[in-house]
Amino acid sequence: MTVPATVLERARAAARPQVTGVVTGAMGLTLSVDGVSAAVGDLVEVNPTGKPLLAEVVAVGRDRLTCMPLGGLSGVHAGAPVRATGRPLQVPVGEALLGRVLDGLGRPVDGGPPLGGLASWVDLETRTPHALSRARVAEPLTFGVRALDTLVPCGKGQRLGIFAGSGVGKSSLLAQITRGTDADVRVIGLIGERGREVREFLEENLGAEGMARTVVVVATSDEPPLVRLKAAFVATRIAESFRDEGRDVLLLMDSITRTAMAQREVGLSAGEPPATRGYPPSVFAMMPQLLEKAGTGVTGSITGLYTVLVEGDDHNEPIADTARSILDGHVVLTRKLATTGHFPAIDVLESISRVAGAVVPPAQMADAREIRRLMGALRDVRELIEIGAYQAGSDPLVDRARLLAPQIDAFLQQPMGESTSAPEAWAWLQRIVRAA
Repeated sequence: MTVPATVLERARAAARPQVTGVVTGAMGLTLSVDGVSAAVGDLVEVNPTGKPLLAEVVAVGRDRLTCMPLGGLSGVHAGAPVRATGRPLQVPVGEALLGRVLDGLGRPVDGGPPLGGLASWVDLETRTPHALSRARVAEPLTFGVRALDTLVPCGKGQRLGIFAGSGVGKSSLLAQITRGTDADVRVIGLIGERGREVREFLEENLGAEGMARTVVVVATSDEPPLVRLKAAFVATRIAESFRDEGRDVLLLMDSITRTAMAQREVGLSAGEPPATRGYPPSVFAMMPQLLEKAGTGVTGSITGLYTVLVEGDDHNEPIADTARSILDGHVVLTRKLATTGHFPAIDVLESISRVAGAVVPPAQMADAREIRRLMGALRDVRELIEIGAYQAGSDPLVDRARLLAPQIDAFLQQPMGESTSAPEAWAWLQRIVRAA
């Protein structure tokens, strides 16, 4: 009988002599620990005989560890006992997670049964697939949103950013995509969200049917920064496990901006110097490490959708600019469209998919380009039309765009609970293009 490697490792860890150290200081988000040996990335337990507080080793010295707690520091005092666990953070993976809600460390918070032996437990840290081992993005992934499936098409294994200011409809669009997608498994990471919105998202936007093939990882805004940061990697690790089984996974993360903010708190507390707009260098090192984990693998794929909260609607602020440079496309939501009741508030002309040509047939791409051409022509003369300075007949393309504008607007607007299959969406788009 073959014993799984994870079981052997746990047995070895349990058999090791128990060496106890002590807390010598606590400042900001860090603890200083003496008398115990551990590697960077390992977990230690503070006050292991009482209610233990887990902390991660972030720096080591000759005789001292610097640790960052995965919980509140209230009650921690100098001299509190500390025990090394001998292992890094481990998270559950597998079929048992479908339909469950987990916290930022992978523990169930939905009142359901403990995962225990129902799930496999793996280290959080993984190797990113080598660039040459990844399959090319060649198949489309349907979202059920007409504007996206036709004008900003996404492929299986693509990474797409949804850029918008606050209150413009990012979370609502994610919910609509979650219900309409044809992905095998959906993993949702709610990072730094308001606590009020979590239950609303689960019950109203997903519902029982939507949760059946979904795993949700939640770290609300009041959680310690390290927990919020870990939650993004926990959601990604769970998605990786399904991808390695050959599944097509849709990973939705709301938001990468709040993940970067959590890393900023961690970095500044660890003594890093602030750089661009107060973000330390570790933020810009963390983002590609996280985002590059999504994508195709040897088998299966992770299609990543990451919302990016742009401060003051500035789409060139550091986090948005860095995310756009790493991702394979971006969807821009504008406040101007949102305030007029246009949902989803997607600015098609400012949005782009870098794999569109690889996942859409040439005939359909031609139809999409024609719609973009019409919308662009109308945008260029909109001010002239509004002040009455445009004369009909001056430009045949603009005249045609004005004639088809109501049909294009009807196509781009889609009620929250409505889902359209990709063939229906393309047929509708073709009818507009072929109209006189």
